[in-house]
Amino acid sequence: VCLTCCSRDVMVRIDQLCHRNGVKFFTGDVFGYHGYMFADLGEHEFVEEKTKVTKVSPGVEDGPDTKKAKLDPSETTMVKKRVVFCPLKEALAVEWSGEKAPAALRRTAPDYFLLQ
Repeated sequence: VCLTCCSRDVMVRIDQLCHRNGVKFFTGDVFGYHGYMFADLGEHEFVEEKTKVTKVSPGVEDGPDTKKAKLDPSETTMVKKRVVFCPLKEALAVEWSGEKAPAALRRTAPDYFLLQ
């Protein structure tokens, strides 16, 4: 489900329905130069391609880089990963008062407050 130009209450309600039924949910909007986008993919599994790291045998090469691991771009492995997304209501329910609030505020983009 993709939503745009909806009120916060409508977005939260539709996301709750989607989250409960395992339906992926996207919402976003733009206000001049600022905008936001939110995705609730529920339990999302994907495959990531990783470059294989090969270790150099000691004594084969000379120099300061001898002990460093080398990346071989021709060899890759596929790694299965799983991410659990939170619902929109939970993302908007951040507590801004408390001892961890100043650190969280520094890490939060100002556009987050467009939703508020």
